[in-house]
Amino acid sequence: MSDIKKPRVRFAPSPTGPLHIGGVRTALYNYLFARHFGGTMILRIEDTDSKRFVPGAEAYIIEALDWLGIEIDEGIGKGGPHAPYRQSERRDIYRKYVGELLAAGKAYKAYDTAEELDAKRAELPNFQYDATTRLSMKNSLSLSSDECAALEKAGVPYVVRFKVDPGQEVVVNDLIRGEVRINSSILDDKVLYKQSDDLPTYHLANIVDDHLMEVTHVIRGEEWLPSSPLHKLLYEAFGWQMPEFAHLSLLLKPEGNGKLSKRDGDRLGFPVFPLEWHDPVSGAISSGYRESGYLPQAVVNFLALLGWNPGDDREVMSMQELTKAFSLERCSKSGAKFDFEKGKWFNHYYILEMSSDELATELRRQLSLNGINEGEINTAAVAVAIKDRVKLLPDMLAEARFFYEAPTTYDAKAVKKRWKEDTPLQMQEVVKTLQTVSPFESEPIEAALEEMIAANNYSMGAVMNAMRLALVGALSGPHLADILAILGREESVRRIEQAVASIK
Repeated sequence: MSDIKKPRVRFAPSPTGPLHIGGVRTALYNYLFARHFGGTMILRIEDTDSKRFVPGAEAYIIEALDWLGIEIDEGIGKGGPHAPYRQSERRDIYRKYVGELLAAGKAYKAYDTAEELDAKRAELPNFQYDATTRLSMKNSLSLSSDECAALEKAGVPYVVRFKVDPGQEVVVNDLIRGEVRINSSILDDKVLYKQSDDLPTYHLANIVDDHLMEVTHVIRGEEWLPSSPLHKLLYEAFGWQMPEFAHLSLLLKPEGNGKLSKRDGDRLGFPVFPLEWHDPVSGAISSGYRESGYLPQAVVNFLALLGWNPGDDREVMSMQELTKAFSLERCSKSGAKFDFEKGKWFNHYYILEMSSDELATELRRQLSLNGINEGEINTAAVAVAIKDRVKLLPDMLAEARFFYEAPTTYDAKAVKKRWKEDTPLQMQEVVKTLQTVSPFESEPIEAALEEMIAANNYSMGAVMNAMRLALVGALSGPHLADILAILGREESVRRIEQAVASIK
């Protein structure tokens, strides 16, 4: 694809609910492809299915893309020469092209009611509206013009169906899947337009919009059949050049069997939406990657490698590196297992890459939200000390809380295992040692404690674990000398003496 010059791609989600993580990957691949070749990324909203429209979904999509750094060049929120970019605002445009197909005999009006269609499906289990059945149905091919006019005068609603001629070999070249050939006889006469709400269906609206918006490449996650062969026939019916198509592989369940769903996330405890979603109808709240403590660059890096690889062993890649390396040739034809633990690995990596100021700002935000006073503690030092232990941002508070709130209870199992009869005497020696350390910093503290333990022939493990229990309340936390240095001499001694007085 080295000859591609400034492609125009589009991401065209439907505002029927929150953006699924599979849709995020589709948007990301479109963005990377466009940026790689210096092209344009369009955001178009497919809201022709008025019955499934969900308030707030469009704003959610825009916010999610913005959070992830997937920049839009043209479309919703940006404007551009092909406005409007909401399909519900393009009725006049679609109506014109519906008329062209009808006038050319490439589409027809169908007046069948829902009940009549259900009856036909009951009569013919494998029924589809096509060349073999259309003349037995109620449409402008089987009725006279007078009968059609009478139905419309009586207010009977109709749909416009595309007339698929049977027995044609339809050839579509997919940039990921290669050349695919099917016989048109397996396709049904899809509905292109519904007179009842004066809106086109997905099939017609996409073809018209992609043509008028000069889209050169359609990279999408929908299933290949039957949409691509049908769209090829529609492009031919209009006499338009079809864009290049690329159908992405599915995101699979973590076990690898079947398409990833929200239920899998609920079952295994990971988000399947980029942002938290509040359902305006049910009030249900679904978790999001942002609110769960993922960094946007981690989500982008993780998703990019689900169904694509750079051709080498690189895993950690910035948006700029992904853009430079991206190509459709390296997209996989087979589905990609959604390894959510790998997503946490990426997030941990990017947390480690955060500066001490960034880490401290995030920790202060969490302290404030939970009503915890920072006091005299050096929060930047705390953040650096705990970052090795943090996979998701909310882990920071759990790992750091003991610095700001001294333990009032002590882990019972740890006490039984680590607090022995001679521990209080050992802790008295620890306190004496800490009183003499200067400066009260990690390295001098560690050296002084090691010298004292060796001089008294104490067990290093026994002393250090008892100290940790006294300072933290459990056998957890970062390096012990770092804990002492951050707490300071006075608070460290106070906690040790409190533990000696409290633990029996």
